Amino acid sequence: MKTLLGVLAAAGAAATLGFSAPSLADDPSAKPQTPPWGFDLAGRDTSVTPGGDFYTYANGDYVKTLVIPPDRSRYGSFDGLAALSETRVHALLDKAAADTSATGERAKVGAFYRAFMDEARVNALGAAPLAPELAKIRAAGTRSAIARLMGEGAESFYGGFFGVDIQVNEKDPLHYAVYLGQGGLDLPNRDYYLDPSFAAQKTAYVAYVAKMLTLAGWPDADAQAKAIVDMETQIAQASWSLAEQRDPTKTYNLMTPAELAAAAPGFDWAAFLDGAELGGTQHVVVSENTAFPKIAAIFAATPVSTLQAWEAFNVADSGAPFLAAPFVDAEFQFRSKTLSGQPELRPRWKRGVGVLNNDMGEAVGHLYVDAYFPPESKAKMEALVANIRTCLAARIRRVSWMTDATKARALQKLSMLAVKIGYPSKWRDYSALSISDTDLFGDVDRSAVFDWRRKLHRLGGPVDRTEWGMTPQTVNAQYNPTQNDITFPAAILQPPFFDPRADWAVNYGGIGGVIGHEMTHGFDDQGRHYDGTGALSDWWTPEDDAKFVAQTKRLGDQYSAIEPVPGAHIKGDQTMGENIADLGGSLLALDAYHLSLGGKPAPVLDGLTGDQRVFLGWAQVWRGAIRPDALRRQLVSDVHSPMTARVNGVVRNIDAWYDAWGVKPGDALYVAPDQRVRIW
Repeated sequence: MKTLLGVLAAAGAAATLGFSAPSLADDPSAKPQTPPWGFDLAGRDTSVTPGGDFYTYANGDYVKTLVIPPDRSRYGSFDGLAALSETRVHALLDKAAADTSATGERAKVGAFYRAFMDEARVNALGAAPLAPELAKIRAAGTRSAIARLMGEGAESFYGGFFGVDIQVNEKDPLHYAVYLGQGGLDLPNRDYYLDPSFAAQKTAYVAYVAKMLTLAGWPDADAQAKAIVDMETQIAQASWSLAEQRDPTKTYNLMTPAELAAAAPGFDWAAFLDGAELGGTQHVVVSENTAFPKIAAIFAATPVSTLQAWEAFNVADSGAPFLAAPFVDAEFQFRSKTLSGQPELRPRWKRGVGVLNNDMGEAVGHLYVDAYFPPESKAKMEALVANIRTCLAARIRRVSWMTDATKARALQKLSMLAVKIGYPSKWRDYSALSISDTDLFGDVDRSAVFDWRRKLHRLGGPVDRTEWGMTPQTVNAQYNPTQNDITFPAAILQPPFFDPRADWAVNYGGIGGVIGHEMTHGFDDQGRHYDGTGALSDWWTPEDDAKFVAQTKRLGDQYSAIEPVPGAHIKGDQTMGENIADLGGSLLALDAYHLSLGGKPAPVLDGLTGDQRVFLGWAQVWRGAIRPDALRRQLVSDVHSPMTARVNGVVRNIDAWYDAWGVKPGDALYVAPDQRVRIW
């Protein structure tokens, strides 16, 4: 699923609610949250020219004075709004936890949160919750037994050299399929093992593995830590890059279990699938097919004692947030401080909100929607989506490089695009989930079992197209290619993305750009491989395919030339889909704003034209700051470009931006007209 923000969608400091007073939504005298008309004029740095650095022109003074909170690695518009959601969920959880007479899902939410917040009980237990898991690992004295444990990792804290999931079948989107993917790496990305610039982090990782094994009481911690990291380095060498993993045609390889066993010997696939309760499955979709034999060979050549120690580390590492303070502190020091530069551990209540959002997200979301999402917000969003869909259809019709046959298929796909706004039409049923307010580790474990069993039970049945991949309280948006739908959770439908009291040019630049971004994902370098039904199919002519690739290659080269950190460039092929969607989203936002004017001239506000305000609206949603270590992590492990590039990398390819701001040759962002990327 393609998301607007991806892995860096972190919560931040509190912000003001835009939709909290629905009675003001249609009151022209009401003031927007961001004065004077929805854009932060004071946040600009007008000493910089728009053509020199549009991001800084729009956001520079805001960024100069911005202080990243010590309990996070980045902060900006997304983070501030996410913090509002976090604060609201906190209030809902506190209330649910205090209501010991509650029943049903509300009672389970309250009990789960009480269990997390009972820090004294958790600390008193020490490492005891790990004992049953560690005992099973000690008893797994053969490679087959360990392969079985790795399969059990689908519903437990165990790690796996291969990941397993149940997803919509990309070539048969009416049914689900079992998917297998490469695994075995506990650093953010294979680059952390192979790139010399991450040598310090890799050294710290060895110490962290030893620390976790020591806390878990596992013998020979130092020697085993070195052996584990050496083994993972071999896996990294065999693994596909993130850019390679983005090709949906290469990552769909349907096999029988017998064919998989023959292709990747040395790993007991029958035991693995049986451990995941998939012993009877007839077919699996293998993602990184050429990596599987190499990783299986590494498994076969690794001593059983090292494999056991690796599992012990994985259990301690993944379970650390739910264990006593020494585990929590060790996990924070490495995963947040060393890898992302975050100075302080997040307060326990914030971590509790994160756990509940993850493990009982829709139950919490139901409470959130009842309290904070007015029904009229959904209607306003539906109108915006319809407007931008009209504009995308118009762009497809007039694009010069595409043949009529492919245009017809593209328009058909767009007409079939489904839209999900605010919250699910059908809420997830948590009645089978058992929660105890005295067993935090068990609650998390049982939640994983519950979720996996939910997936298992749908195998063989029809795809549930009402299901959401995000919770309503999430500040993000997404496009799902196998269902050909776009999702906008309730929590993102607020300033700076959308404020019904603000200037509509700013709204179109903000939420309009987001809508256009998600729609464009259906026609980016990945999404274009799926048809209107969500099936992975080749519906392009070879001529159109070649022209599309030529334009995307030019876009990739532009982004690859950007060096956010000395010696570290954006990976244009890795971030391609998001960069295409950002460009398409901004173009559609501008088109839709023009359409909304109904032929009337746009007003001028504070000397700024309508077009200028659309571009400022887009720039405003990406303003923020990120710590250097977190930025380096993003460059190798995220498919999204850094915030500055999501503005400067986009506008330089839009003709209307040059006209709006008078950008000329010699300006740093200037690109000659014949070199500008023109996709949609």
